[in-house]
Amino acid sequence: MVIVAAKLTGAEKKHAMVLLIVERGMEGFERGRNLKKMGMPAQDTAELFFNNVKVPKANVLGEPGRGFYYLMEGLAEERLISAVGSIANGRKAFDITRTYVMDRKLFGRPLAEQQNTQFRMAEMDAEIDLVQVYVDHCVAEHNAGRLTSNMGAKAKMMSSEVEWKMLDLGVQLHGGAGYMDEYPISRMFTDARVNRILAGSSEVMRLIIGRDVFSEHYKSILD
Repeated sequence: MVIVAAKLTGAEKKHAMVLLIVERGMEGFERGRNLKKMGMPAQDTAELFFNNVKVPKANVLGEPGRGFYYLMEGLAEERLISAVGSIANGRKAFDITRTYVMDRKLFGRPLAEQQNTQFRMAEMDAEIDLVQVYVDHCVAEHNAGRLTSNMGAKAKMMSSEVEWKMLDLGVQLHGGAGYMDEYPISRMFTDARVNRILAGSSEVMRLIIGRDVFSEHYKSILD
């Protein structure tokens, strides 16, 4: 089955939507081919076709017209879940890269002994740790029922950006090996590219944070 967010015909509000449970076998509903993606090949992403599908009233989720608001209610949590995954993946990429540069020899010495390697990896270790602390804070706030959309946006944006920064560095420090799929860092690189897009792109996260910064309700942490 799939949950379809559909515009409500004749509604006055532009965000009026209805959530419908559409099941396999319903007349007029077809699943098309799996789409070929840059990464995450194990995750199905397919075309869906709807041709005058009749959905029974029992398959309507919640109140018609409020579908958009139901979706919005889970956005902060969804972005926090994305942040948890991104920062964990960034740390995993760090560990993989650390092991590789300690083993890889360049000019007769381990790559880990080169100052550039040490400086870049030191920066990433610090950045990953700092974002991890904020993500952990957001998890605690969510558990206490205090997670806001602004907090979720900050966690999602920063974790996915730091993750991507680490994966790009990981591929670079692996050299030519980082471009080969037989090395985990290569597959992690392509799989993670979507994380700055899904659950709201980094640009959308900046819009959300920016609106809060210039709103009447803004409060500095120093206040």
